[in-house]
Order: sequence, then structure tokens, then C-alpha cells
Amino acid sequence: MNSTPSKIAIVTGAGSGVGQAAALAMLGAGYRVVLAGRRAHALEDVAAQSGAGDRVLAVPADVTDEQAVARLFETCVRHFGGLDVVFNNAGGNVPGVPLEDLTLAQWQQVVDVNLTGMFLCVRESFRIMKAKHPPGGRIINNGSISAHAPRPDSVPYTATKHAVSGLTKSAALDGRKYNIAVGQIDIGNAATSMTTRMSEGILQANGEKMAEPRIDADIVGLSVLHMASLPLEANVLFHTVMATKMPFVGRG
Repeated sequence: MNSTPSKIAIVTGAGSGVGQAAALAMLGAGYRVVLAGRRAHALEDVAAQSGAGDRVLAVPADVTDEQAVARLFETCVRHFGGLDVVFNNAGGNVPGVPLEDLTLAQWQQVVDVNLTGMFLCVRESFRIMKAKHPPGGRIINNGSISAHAPRPDSVPYTATKHAVSGLTKSAALDGRKYNIAVGQIDIGNAATSMTTRMSEGILQANGEKMAEPRIDADIVGLSVLHMASLPLEANVLFHTVMATKMPFVGRG
């Protein structure tokens, strides 16, 4: 019997979609996982679905709240005794509108969750992983296909996802001396509630609407698990997983 302690992970936005899929994949592989998100009941549902018993802990937390993020990470270390992997998945968007009609409040809402919230989680991860003996750990940031190419009427989401790429690269550089591996997963059309409209028809760059293929979120969960499971001397800096036939590469 293998007596090696299982890895300890935090997954933000774990109550649904990609976060849920990644958390379940990790739990299925024997990880101990803290599920974080704003909706306590959704986190509890995922924990129950996992059947992981005392290897899973639901901790309601808003990543835009600096103190809530600190409490989340403190709870993980206190409950499980450490931290090895963080999947920074929490994110959001606002309905697509022409750039000139976008309000400052809408812009700030997306920036607060997608960028500032991710920074707060990266910072707490560094503080804990740097203090380990020996230091080290892995951080996986959820980018997007939008970190490479925008959709129409997507200024706040696209801007924050481009910024996430910069955060990932800068953190990967700063993490070297602490043996902290930082990478990013860029997802194209995972089948979640956020992408339902894609199968119904979504605005394309040429002004037409077209249905786009999606992939099961469980596929993305396995990709996150692969990145998380690598030894720390190896890092997937950027990983793209997408529906094979979605209009991304080429000209649509």
C-alpha cells in the first residue's frame, strides 16, 4: 500500500463547470481538495458527489475579497496541513454590449473577479509555498481562448484574460527561485452554463451568428489534473484544450 501523502489542492470556482470537473478529477486521483466558491450549497453538492469523505472540504469564499482569500488559504493549511496545487478558476463576464455602451461598473466587475481575484490567490499561494520546507508548489491559472483572440463585444473579458497571461508569465518567473511552477490553461468552448449560447448561435467576427461545437467539461478536468500531477521540475506554461472544430485557428 502506498503511504505517500496525497497532494493538497485548492480549486476556486469549484461549484460548477470547469472548476467542478477539475475538482472531481483531482479527488478521483486521490488528492485532498478544498472547494472554494461563493455558493456554499453548490460546493456541498460537489463534495457529496465526489464521495471523497474527509479528503474534500467546502469553503465558501469570494476571490474579490482580500480577507476572504486569506481565510480560504489559512483554512486549507490548518485543515489539511499544507498546500501543493492551486487551480485559479474563478471567473466571470457581463453580457456582451458594444464597447461604447459598456459601463464602468461592468468593466470593474469583470476586472475584480478575473484579474484582481486571481492575483490575490496567486499571492497567497506564493506566501504558503515559499514558506514550505523545502519550498515549492504549482499554480494553474484559467486563461481562455480569449487570452489569444477576442470575440465581438467582449472588451472586459478579453482584456482580463490577456492580463492573466501576463500574470502567469510574471509569476512563473518570480516563482523559479522558490520552486513554484506557474502555468495557464486556455479553454475553448467547454460545455458549461457559461457557453450554452454557443451551441445555439453566437456572434462571429463577420457579424453573422453561428453555432459552435463544445467539449465536455470533464475533458478539461483531466487536462488540469495532468498539469497538476507533473513533478515540479516540469511545467506546462500554456496549455490549450478546445473543441476540435471550433472557429479559432485560421480565419474562422
